[in-house]
Amino acid sequence: MDKNVENVIQPNKKYFTCDICGEIFYQKLLLEIHFQTHKKGKSYSCYVCHKVFSQQSNLNQHLRTHTNEKPFSCDVCLKCFSLKGNLNQHLRTHTNEKPFSCDVCHRGFSEKSNFNRHLRTHTNEKPFSCDVCHRGFSEKSNFNRHLRTHTNEKPFSCDVCLKGFSLKGDLYRHLRTHSNEKPFSCDVCHRGFTLKSSLNRHLGTHTNEKPFSCDVCRKDFSEKSNFNRHLRTHTNEKPFSCDVCHKSFSDRSNLNQHLRTHRNEKSFSCVVCHRGFSLKSSLNQHLLTHTNEKPFSCDVCHRGFSLKSSLNRHLGTHTNEKPFSCDVCHRGFSLKSSLNRHLGTHTNEKSFSCDGCHKGV
Repeated sequence: MDKNVENVIQPNKKYFTCDICGEIFYQKLLLEIHFQTHKKGKSYSCYVCHKVFSQQSNLNQHLRTHTNEKPFSCDVCLKCFSLKGNLNQHLRTHTNEKPFSCDVCHRGFSEKSNFNRHLRTHTNEKPFSCDVCHRGFSEKSNFNRHLRTHTNEKPFSCDVCLKGFSLKGDLYRHLRTHSNEKPFSCDVCHRGFTLKSSLNRHLGTHTNEKPFSCDVCRKDFSEKSNFNRHLRTHTNEKPFSCDVCHKSFSDRSNLNQHLRTHRNEKSFSCVVCHRGFSLKSSLNQHLLTHTNEKPFSCDVCHRGFSLKSSLNRHLGTHTNEKPFSCDVCHRGFSLKSSLNRHLGTHTNEKSFSCDGCHKGV
């Protein structure tokens, strides 16, 4: 968009949305000017990936994604950028300047793109629709990400472990797990984070701000993603489905974890005994067996447990709660494992056999 036009015309409260790309403008004239960029013939082609651009300047900017050239440097932290616009956005992280303000809730934003995305949370506008499943999206990036769930395309690959990613941003974030780079730092406690989203989540621990409230149970959340996941516990919606066994999940991360059971992938390895695990949470639980750490303590008898699930099972011994019932004789058990052992008394099944005498127990 022409910067001179932006400076001459003052924005007002009403805004207009481009039907093609979803970008928001304060004046109809600005929208009409922007719309011409979609009409113009594209004549500038990238010699590396053959992507076509309507302007030479846009092609020049794009070429830096292949050369990794970053000519624009921050005077404060010396971080480099390939685009001057990205440098200007970055500078606001040092000045805490937020020139874009929402007229509805008065929340401020340092970047116009984040501001535009925020406006759609008030209008619930979803201009991007999937032709396969007809799901709507308020952001083009999320729409593009969703399309790859149908094609399973992973064009971005890690040079270290060869893991593939559907998004370039996901690859960059993954690379930090190898370099242990933590570029996002908390101004309060100076703790470092590899992801900006992790920093934002952490900041809520200092402010205790929870702006997202459930209308059903009134539970509050500091993050919209956690809020959305929680809503599915009420609707029982499971939009993420496994292509192998068609099992559905309410959360994408749970689907990703499940997929490893089909691939037998064990990405997380114990540094002590080298045992592999498909889930990071399982690795963390396993590490406690080496440290003998027992962070979960019983409030009744003060016995310690390395796993929260073990503590929950133990609590049943105090409450005499027996949630697992035998369908044959209706006897109750506090542990599922105890129920499974008991079921063998009805079937005369002997699960364990002695290697010496072959007697079953």
